[in-house]
Amino acid sequence: MQSYILHMDLDSFFVSVERLFDPSLIGKPVIVGGSGDRGVVSSCSYEARQFGVHSAMSGKRAKQLCPHGIFLRGRMEEYSNYSRRVTEIIADRAPLFEKASIDEFYVDLTGMDRFFGCWDWSVALRKAIIDETKLPISFGLSINKMLAKMATNEGKPNGQFMIAPGTEQAFLDPKPVGKIPFCGEKTEAFLNSKGIRTIYDLRQFSAEAMHHLMGKHGVELWERAHGRGSTTLSPYHDPKSMSSERTFSMDTNDTDWLKKVIMSLTEKLGFELRGEKKLSGCVAVKIRYQDFSTHTKQIAISPTSNTKLLTEKAITMFDEAYQAGRKVRLIGVRLGNLEEGAYQVNMFEDTEKDVQLYKAIDLLKSKHGLEKLTLAQNLGLGNVKRNDPKAELDKEVKRNHNKKKVDK
Repeated sequence: MQSYILHMDLDSFFVSVERLFDPSLIGKPVIVGGSGDRGVVSSCSYEARQFGVHSAMSGKRAKQLCPHGIFLRGRMEEYSNYSRRVTEIIADRAPLFEKASIDEFYVDLTGMDRFFGCWDWSVALRKAIIDETKLPISFGLSINKMLAKMATNEGKPNGQFMIAPGTEQAFLDPKPVGKIPFCGEKTEAFLNSKGIRTIYDLRQFSAEAMHHLMGKHGVELWERAHGRGSTTLSPYHDPKSMSSERTFSMDTNDTDWLKKVIMSLTEKLGFELRGEKKLSGCVAVKIRYQDFSTHTKQIAISPTSNTKLLTEKAITMFDEAYQAGRKVRLIGVRLGNLEEGAYQVNMFEDTEKDVQLYKAIDLLKSKHGLEKLTLAQNLGLGNVKRNDPKAELDKEVKRNHNKKKVDK
C-alpha cells in the first residue's frame, strides 16, 4: 500500500498570532524576541527575512540587519492557546497525527486515498484551520515525512504542494543541496567546495564515498537525496510538563528578587495550568549560575492547580537548591506530572475559597491580560533593581513537550 504523509506548518506562527491582535503589523517587518542584548529571535515575518533576519539569530544582529523592524517581546500564553486550537482541529479529523512542535504537524493518510482522496482531505483540513483560527498555514503531501516537509517549504507562504508518487526524483534533482532537511549552511558550503551543488550532484556519489567524505551524516544526506525518509509517526500525547524561565541581562545574587521572579513565573504557570484544566504533581526549580553551571531541585506533591501551594513549593525548592552568594544568570520553574483535572480541592491544602478566588482571578486575566492582575508581592517586579538594572529585558517562556523548537 502506498504511504501518504501530510506535513503542516503554521507560517511565521508567533508573528501571525501577533497580527491577529494588531492588524497594523501586517505587511511590516515584525520580529518576535531578540529585544534584549542577550535575546534571540524566536520568529520573524517574511518582510523581516528579506533583510537576512532569521530565527535563532541574536537580537543585536537582527537590529543591525533590520533597524526599522518592529521588535515584540511575545506572549507565549497566546501562542500556546492557538497551537492548542489547531491541535484540536487536527485531532478531530485525523486518524493518526504527530505534533512535532508548537506549530508543526504530521498526519498519516495512508489508505485514505481509496476513500476520500488525500489531496482533497488535506485541502479541506487546511481550510478548516484557516477558517477557525484565521492563521496562515502551509502543507506538503508526499510519500514520507522528509519529502512532505520539503513539499511544505515549496508551498510556503500560506500555500500547499504535493510531490506525487513517482515524481520524487524529478522534484529533488534540480534543487540546491541546501534544500535537503538538516543540511545547514556550513554543510552546504563544504559540499559546494567539493563540486556538489545540486541534489543530482550528490546522487552521483555512492553511499560509501559520502561516508568517507562526511561520515554518518554524509550517508544520511545521500539517503535523503534519493527521496528516502521515515513514514513512522509519534502519536500525539498531551505534554507531561510545562515550564517558564527568565534569563537576566545582569547576573544577580539578590535572593529577594529571585524569589519574586519565581513567584511571577509560578503565577503564570498556574494560570496556564488551570486554563488547560490540568493538575501538577511535581514542582521543579532550575538555577543557572554565572559560570553556566545548572542545578535543578524538584519535589512530588499532591496534584493541584493552586498557585499559592505551587509557589510555596517552588520557593522551598529554591531555598534548598540555591548556593548562597553565587550570582544567578537564569531562573526557571517547571510543573510536571500533569494530569486532567480542574481547580483541585484538597481538604488539607486547598479551600473552596481558594477555588473561587482563582476562578475569579483567571476570568479577569483572560479578559484583561496576564499583566493587569498579579500577586501583591510581584507588583515591584518590573522596577529597576540595584544589581539587576535590566531584568525585564530578556524573558523566555516555553512549552515543554520533552523537546524544544524555535518557531520558524
